[in-house]
Amino acid sequence: MKILLWHVHGSWTTAFVHGRHDYTVPVTPERGRDGVGIARTYTWPEKVEELSPQALGDADFDLVVLQRPHELDLAEQWLGRRPGRDLPAVYVEHNAPQGAINEMRHPMSDRDDVVVVHVTHFNDLFWDCGTTQTRVIEHGIVDPGARYTGEVSRAAVVVNEARRRGRVTGTDLLPRLATSAPLDLFGMDAASLGGIEDLPHAELHREMARRRVYLHPIRWTSLGLSLLEAMHLGMPVVAVGATEVHEAVPPSAGIVSTNVDVLSDGLRRLIADPDEAARLGAGARAAALERYGLERFLADWDDVLEEVAR
Repeated sequence: MKILLWHVHGSWTTAFVHGRHDYTVPVTPERGRDGVGIARTYTWPEKVEELSPQALGDADFDLVVLQRPHELDLAEQWLGRRPGRDLPAVYVEHNAPQGAINEMRHPMSDRDDVVVVHVTHFNDLFWDCGTTQTRVIEHGIVDPGARYTGEVSRAAVVVNEARRRGRVTGTDLLPRLATSAPLDLFGMDAASLGGIEDLPHAELHREMARRRVYLHPIRWTSLGLSLLEAMHLGMPVVAVGATEVHEAVPPSAGIVSTNVDVLSDGLRRLIADPDEAARLGAGARAAALERYGLERFLADWDDVLEEVAR
C-alpha cells in the first residue's frame, strides 16, 4: 500500500514508517511545518520518500493519513483529490482535548468518510467524535534496547517547548521537584530553562539512560512518547498520574501519583538507592515491551489501513 502522511510527530512517525508499506512525506524548500520531509534526527527506513507539493499531484496513493485539520485542504490542493471522498483517509488524533468537557467536539466529528484513530483510550473517552467511527491504536516504540546505567545521580526530564507550554507540561512543578533531586531537562527550547536541546534521537537516549530516574511531570497530554522510550531503555519512572499514565506505568515500573509530595519522595528515594532504581527500571522495560511493542503497533495499524482502503 502506498501511503501519504505529513511528518508531524517525530517519534510516532518513526514507528509508523517501520511498517510494511511504502510511505511518502511532503517536503518544502524551507522544511516548514507542512513540509518537514524525511527525519534528520531520527532513523527511518530507506523506503520512505519525500515529494514536493508539485510532485504529489502526479503520484498515486492508496490512502492518506491526516493528523491536523488543515491537512484536508492541503491534500485536496496538492493531490487534486478529496480525502475521504476521492481517496481513503484516516485521521490520527495525537492530542488530548482542550477546554470545557461539554465543548470537546472533535474537528472530524459526524463524518462518514473518515475514521478517527486515537492513540490512547483516554483520548477516545474524552473526545466527542459524534457519529464518526473511531478506533484506538496504542503507541508502539522502535526499541532502543536496554541501555540503562543510572550512573548519573540525576533525573532526566524530556519536554518540548517547556516554557511556552507551562502548566500543561508541568514545567511549574520542576523547581519544587528539583529540591528532591537534581534535574536535567531535555527537549526543544530546553536551553531557555537551562536545559539541553537539539540532541539526535540516539544521543538523547544515551543521555537519558545515564540518569538514575526518568521524571514525567506532564499534566495534560495523551501519553508522552518520551516516557515510553524511557521505559524501553530500562529507566525507573516517577510520573504525574494524569491522563493515560496510570495505564502505562504499573507499580513494578515506578511511582505514579497526583500528590507532588509523593513524587518528591519517590525521586529522593530512587536517587539514593541505585538497586531499587535498577529493579524498577527492569520492570518498566518489561511492561513497555509487553504493551507498547512495535510489532503489535504495526499489526494494529495494518488492520485499520486494510479496513479503510477497501
